[in-house]
Amino acid sequence: MKNSSKPGVIIIEGHVQGLANTRALGRAGIPVIVVDTSDCIARHSKYCRSFFKCPGFLDPHFIDFLVELKERETLQDWLLLPSNDHAVYNIAKHRKVLESHFKMITPDLYTIEKIYDKLQLVNLATTLGLPTPKTVAGKVENSTTLHYPVITKGRHGFSFYKTVGTKAILSHDSTELSVNLNRLKERWPLEQSFTQEVIPFDGTNRTISFAAFSVAGEIKTFWMGVKLREHPLRFGTATFCQSLYQQECLDQSVPLLHAMNYTGVCEIEYLRDPRDGHFKLIEINARTWLWVGLAVHCGINFPLYIYNYVNNSPNEFPATYPTTIKWRNYWTDLIYSINDILANHMSYKSYRKSLKGEIIDAVRSKDDPKPFRAMTRMLPKLALSR
Repeated sequence: MKNSSKPGVIIIEGHVQGLANTRALGRAGIPVIVVDTSDCIARHSKYCRSFFKCPGFLDPHFIDFLVELKERETLQDWLLLPSNDHAVYNIAKHRKVLESHFKMITPDLYTIEKIYDKLQLVNLATTLGLPTPKTVAGKVENSTTLHYPVITKGRHGFSFYKTVGTKAILSHDSTELSVNLNRLKERWPLEQSFTQEVIPFDGTNRTISFAAFSVAGEIKTFWMGVKLREHPLRFGTATFCQSLYQQECLDQSVPLLHAMNYTGVCEIEYLRDPRDGHFKLIEINARTWLWVGLAVHCGINFPLYIYNYVNNSPNEFPATYPTTIKWRNYWTDLIYSINDILANHMSYKSYRKSLKGEIIDAVRSKDDPKPFRAMTRMLPKLALSR
């Protein structure tokens, strides 16, 4: 890689959000390299100066890889910008080792545990008086206190998924829950799990993302968007979204980030419960998220704010942002929309209507066309891996 006197950024994981971060920084004239465990679309961006294949993000050797990369490529004081929860956790765990080599925005492990231990997060929200879905920790002794359906998850989703093979277990009644918990305890300690009510869907309540850049718990700027389509339905990855503003989500996020003394960018997910009308906390991602490119397009440039902050450069935060712009991950949205239309989960008329107005593409870009071509070639591989 050609050395630059200007400190740059190491983008960790080069999928859709990694590509958005690469472009946002590259367009600002900031040197960017991408590391990932395998081929990725961000490596094909003209704003990516170099690409390096790395060990798994949770692998202990990943930290050694980063330090060795810094020494070999002369990357002292470059910013580490992870786009993956596993990388966030590993970086937080080894923060003391890494901070002598890199600039970092990832919180310490104490803060990360409050976020990625889902039960700690629920307990914190409850202490602050913020609404969450009803949650029972460990073994559910009196399942009649819950409204069904419910989902059972591991307090730490990383290891739960690796061990159990699924992110969550759905139960439709108390009998099914009892059966599922008895099966689960053969593979996973129940005290490291929790069971939570599923918020019912009324046809309009969809996941809202509140994204913020904050310093020591003070929100400097924020942005919000809503998932209009996702896969799988209701609990999945966004394929089609729109910017919006929801006051209640802001009001709840302010005390939450203040209580965590949070510095950096995070995405907080809420879902309105039609039974009481409240927006309930679902989870927090301590990083930029899949559709961060929509926030950047709306003028809220989170990757650049992070870079400026760690390099002691001033940030200019817009007072407002547009709330009518849509974001589409073309291939996944097209494929899953066709499936939903064929399964009568969505009408073709509503699908066509949704495509009106200003839409930005997650990957396709006139000034940077190679990533979209690469993604098209990689579709079979991506389908198998995801």
